Amino acid sequence: MKRLQARQPGAFQDLPAEVQELLAKMREHFPKADLDVLGEAYQFAAQAHHAQTRASGEPYINHSVTVAATLVDLRLDPVTIAAALLHDVAEDTGVTLNEVQAGFGTEIASLVDGVTKLGKIEWMSREERQAESLRKMFLAMASDIRIVLIKLADRLHNMRTIQYLPEWKQRRTSQETLDIYAPLAERLGIGRIQRELEDLAFAVLQPDSSQEVKNQLVQAEATRSQFLEQVADTLCRELNRAGLRVAREQLTARPKHVYSIWRKMQRPKYAGQPVARIYDRLGVRVIVDDVKDCYAALGVVHSLWKPIPGEFDDYIANPKTSGYQSLHTTVIYEGEPLEIQIRTMQMHREAEHGIAAHWRYKEGKPAEKEFEQKLSWLRQLLDWHSELQDARAFVQSVKLDLFQNEVFVFTPKGDVVDLPAGATPVDFAYRIHTDVGHRCVGAKVNGRLVPLSHHLHTGDIVEVVTSKTSTGPSRDWLTFVATNNARAKIRQWFKKEAREENVQRGRELLEKELRRLGALTALMKPDKLREAAPKFNVGSDEDLLAALGNGDVSLLSVVTALRGEVPAPEAPAPVVPAPTAPSAGGVRVRGADNVLTRFSLCCTPLPGDRIVGYVTRGRGVTIHRQDCPNV
Repeated sequence: MKRLQARQPGAFQDLPAEVQELLAKMREHFPKADLDVLGEAYQFAAQAHHAQTRASGEPYINHSVTVAATLVDLRLDPVTIAAALLHDVAEDTGVTLNEVQAGFGTEIASLVDGVTKLGKIEWMSREERQAESLRKMFLAMASDIRIVLIKLADRLHNMRTIQYLPEWKQRRTSQETLDIYAPLAERLGIGRIQRELEDLAFAVLQPDSSQEVKNQLVQAEATRSQFLEQVADTLCRELNRAGLRVAREQLTARPKHVYSIWRKMQRPKYAGQPVARIYDRLGVRVIVDDVKDCYAALGVVHSLWKPIPGEFDDYIANPKTSGYQSLHTTVIYEGEPLEIQIRTMQMHREAEHGIAAHWRYKEGKPAEKEFEQKLSWLRQLLDWHSELQDARAFVQSVKLDLFQNEVFVFTPKGDVVDLPAGATPVDFAYRIHTDVGHRCVGAKVNGRLVPLSHHLHTGDIVEVVTSKTSTGPSRDWLTFVATNNARAKIRQWFKKEAREENVQRGRELLEKELRRLGALTALMKPDKLREAAPKFNVGSDEDLLAALGNGDVSLLSVVTALRGEVPAPEAPAPVVPAPTAPSAGGVRVRGADNVLTRFSLCCTPLPGDRIVGYVTRGRGVTIHRQDCPNV
């Protein structure tokens, strides 16, 4: 399918009315831009989706146009709008990405490809921890912020028509929307999309609660609009009377959306109370010229209506961590609680378009500081209104390098695991479970066998191959694992394995000696060993056996302690400090060369201490201080 040849201005007059309206808005936003690409993109998409219908029965192309129209209202650039019109052509239409690239260029094709890839992800996990990882995954997989914006607009229209899907799919899609898409919209500063997504998803997931809130709002509907208009008119008049130049359009009256009201009703403070008792159910926003006028306007408000104690916040003097600034106060107007926000136009732009402006406040949990910092530079991305000439170049140059120190990979079941950059299948295995790591013998990434040292990348599907006959981890793994978690568990395994060997060796030595003495039955008991353990500064019978097997304590001293006798002096191997070139162990054994030596852990001899050594089978000479209680 070839891209249509360039047309003369006005050659797209045969386009449907909704597309003509879209083009008219784009001419207002970008008067100097060549918008022919939009007409061509529409006709290309209409041909690709010919005879396709949505679950609602409407032509599929209507969906593409609605998605594009949503982004036009956000004042996005022509390239993004063209990509929105084409965003579904590379799926189930027979059109290839190469055809899109040949017809519309690399940039538009890249956006279409990004949206297509995101659409293939199955978001299956619902736990909050997983949802957070999925939000990161969403951003990390998008090489261009516009891919995310197109996907948000796509999801918005899908939610508006969700009633045509099977019930199980409605619930799954709505949960996904509430967990991932709505928070993303809020982080990107697109409040109206966020609020609509939340309300639509809430209506599916909790229809009774949603309807209850709506019913309570409807009961006041007859007077609500009039109520808010009266407030705005009165306030505007009094502000101007006080010398503040505030136009009527600088006061906006808007009730909170359904999901926001319901969430507030769940707080203990409002438990069991009707909507009328939610203080900021109704709100008026006042825009003034400067900071000084904010406080002057606050004085006017409090002179008009009685403020509710404890319901005032000064986010100008004390901005939220996100940078959000405004004055919030709640007053009583004709018996109704009314929230009033006062801010400058700059503060308003920051609040409406600023990425993550309400993240901490709305989601009710601490945000990751580094994550917030990485997102903050994207705030200007949506503030293109006054940068018309540079907008195109600016958008082209902005790429997401968020989470460059992390990778997000899938388990075969679709769960997401976040790992540091450079992580390997071994790191992945230990993140899943310690036993999976210990029994790991191989790995598949995206269906291919890979070395265990293979570096994982965002989007990889990782499958760990395990074996019940595995002898455990390899020390070589310590040379390439990237996570402290994996490294610690590998080391712990080797320490535990060495301990078990030492316990077994100590048990064999002690049993053999006690059998020789005819005291095996009487003394080789756990309670006897536990009684003797404190004498050797260890905590349990197995600790004592491990110390014996490791050579930290002598066999004679253990037998003596078990028998409750004072040990007879043993004949130590004479050991003197090395006068010159010491051996690797730090001491030299007189009369013998190249003897293996090791320092006892029970007394830890230091240079200058008087020392003695005892020969331990298979362990060489163990060095003790002469005054060690175990000697």
